[in-house]
Amino acid sequence: MRSYPIVFIGVAKAPVIITGVRQNENLFVDTDGRWSEPHYIPAYVRRYPFILADETKTAGRLTLCIDRASERVIDQLLAPFREDGGKIAPFFNGTEPTEATRQALAFCNQFQADFNATRAMIEKIDAHGLFAPRQSKVTLEGGEVLNLTDFQVIDEVAFSKLSDEAFLDLRKSGALGMLYCHLASSNSWTSLVYQASTRKDGRK
Repeated sequence: MRSYPIVFIGVAKAPVIITGVRQNENLFVDTDGRWSEPHYIPAYVRRYPFILADETKTAGRLTLCIDRASERVIDQLLAPFREDGGKIAPFFNGTEPTEATRQALAFCNQFQADFNATRAMIEKIDAHGLFAPRQSKVTLEGGEVLNLTDFQVIDEVAFSKLSDEAFLDLRKSGALGMLYCHLASSNSWTSLVYQASTRKDGRK
């Protein structure tokens, strides 16, 4: 919330961060593909190239998967020819997962647990009718006008009118903290627009 505005999108009202105001733009990634400090790097990004496939409804399990097309995944036989001198972290030691793989699995498990908890809190907030559609017109320095549409936010007016019982329900569910983080993140819009104004080429 300190680095990015948080909004909600789609029928599921999934929480996302705003990293740019133009198409295919990320104002927090430099030309070398590195995220700019001191901004928070989302766990969704940090877990890559690993991801958990949810097979709980069919096979009753979560499966750790990897994007083999990622530049971070290399053929062990080609490693010695790389510029970094062949430094690698194998996935397995024989048939057993290495420490790197176990750490990736633990991280992805925690990500999935947090995802499920977030989903439950969003459903609780939605049950109290606190989401409202929004669109925004952003005017950058130099006169460029951009329209941001198809997102939702917490309706502060509706929130302020909640009954004491409803407010307590949100607090007990843990959703109240998420709600306040979203509201506080709105302060990041000013910084985002400023960065967009200074980066006129709109590069990723």
